Amino acid sequence: MTRFWGALFGQRARRRWLHLILGGALFMPYWLVGTVAVGPFSPDGNVLGGGLRFQLAAYAVGLPIAALTALFPLARPMSVAAARALCGVAPGRFADGPARGSGARARTAGWFTLHLGAGALLSGATLALPPFALAVCALPFSAELRASELGRFWHLDRPWLAWAGLPLGLLMLLGLAAVVAAAGALLAREAPRLLGPGPADRLAAAERRAAELAVRNRLARELHDSVGHALSAVTLQAGAARRVLDSGAAGADLGFVREALSAIEETTRRTVGELDAVLGLLRSGEDDGELDAPGLDALDALVRGAGPGVRLTVGGSLSGLPEAVSREAYRIVQEGLTNAVRHARGETVTARIALSGDELEITMENPLPATPPVARPDGGRGLRGIAERARLLGGTAQAGPADGTWLLAARLPVGTGGGQR
Repeated sequence: MTRFWGALFGQRARRRWLHLILGGALFMPYWLVGTVAVGPFSPDGNVLGGGLRFQLAAYAVGLPIAALTALFPLARPMSVAAARALCGVAPGRFADGPARGSGARARTAGWFTLHLGAGALLSGATLALPPFALAVCALPFSAELRASELGRFWHLDRPWLAWAGLPLGLLMLLGLAAVVAAAGALLAREAPRLLGPGPADRLAAAERRAAELAVRNRLARELHDSVGHALSAVTLQAGAARRVLDSGAAGADLGFVREALSAIEETTRRTVGELDAVLGLLRSGEDDGELDAPGLDALDALVRGAGPGVRLTVGGSLSGLPEAVSREAYRIVQEGLTNAVRHARGETVTARIALSGDELEITMENPLPATPPVARPDGGRGLRGIAERARLLGGTAQAGPADGTWLLAARLPVGTGGGQR
């Protein structure tokens, strides 16, 4: 019994009832246009005085006009907003944004017409039937009502028959609630089919997810390269300074210790700035935000932070490179230095950057350690990130052992990178 009353008068049923009344309110302008159209055919030129037949004719004229206006793309967001709030359907089953394509517009027009058509009838019944039903319920208690046209219409003009008006009026109210609940359930059932995503919406959603994934991958690469390099460089510099101090020699190279501490300070300050830029984009939620990432003009600071064992050679002027190429080349060198100083174990690391025609060549080389390093559980992401950065610019990157050394070689085209990010 509780379930029955909840289906008729529960919160979900009340919201769907309100949704239908909203449809009736939206239908009023179309009905008024219909009255203008059918008004000349009524006996006195006024459809309101022409009876129920002419009002239904105005209703029939207004429905196709409502369907036509629903073909505009923005009709779907309005309908989805109302249905999502009032129909009791899971929000994820609705499409987002304006209707795309003729099929989506046709489904939206079908929903809009169904909503407004059913809403107009049931909102009119909601306004007219309850007062009438209450008057029928009051027949046993009012001789004037029994003597009126209402009592004579129901043949309840006698007091002992008038008591039949009480259950009759209640049945009218229950019938109205049942019809409204059934109509609301019908709209809720049809809402996902008529307002749900179509092929064009699914394609747009897939493209959105791909773009978001690309942004997340880009930010992940930035964090990995920037923070990973900084931690490796700081660890190496701090370890070297500690070994000098622990040697206990009277002539300990305090200048080296001071230089190591300065490199640690510079590296951490630069990395904190880069980390703030990445986290700022994450907090703002802007997918197309531009990272304030360093370029090849910051190579000197990068090499100083990597330690004294790095030898960098620059061939030609790099000042005229496109911003995207300069930025990605810096990250490739940074990740290469991170791997090299981590595994070279004090050996010299040589790096060379030079322009060769319309390509920027990056080569980094360091001796292979006698004992292979312990493999990371996830296999590491640095070399994969280097390959991704080069591929995004249309270039190539390779890394691996070569004649007793570890060699990283990357080629980046400089003529097509200006527009990349």
